[in-house]
Amino acid sequence: MIKTFSFAILHFSVAFSIAYLLTGSILIGGLMALIEPAINTVVFYFHERAWNHHQHAHAAIKEADEHEWAYVA
Repeated sequence: MIKTFSFAILHFSVAFSIAYLLTGSILIGGLMALIEPAINTVVFYFHERAWNHHQHAHAAIKEADEHEWAYVA
């Protein structure tokens, strides 16, 4: 949990720093530090769902291929 919390602080710091350096605005830097990680969290959720679906589909195909020899006449 400590590692996750420290990574979150690092992520917010990087997002704020980049936005502040690009815009010179503390407000925009702060908004980006909050918005960007929130959006990334949602995108990551859907990425994980798609990745898991891909992995299960790939595993099913591989399993079918491994047992194909049993059906060859």
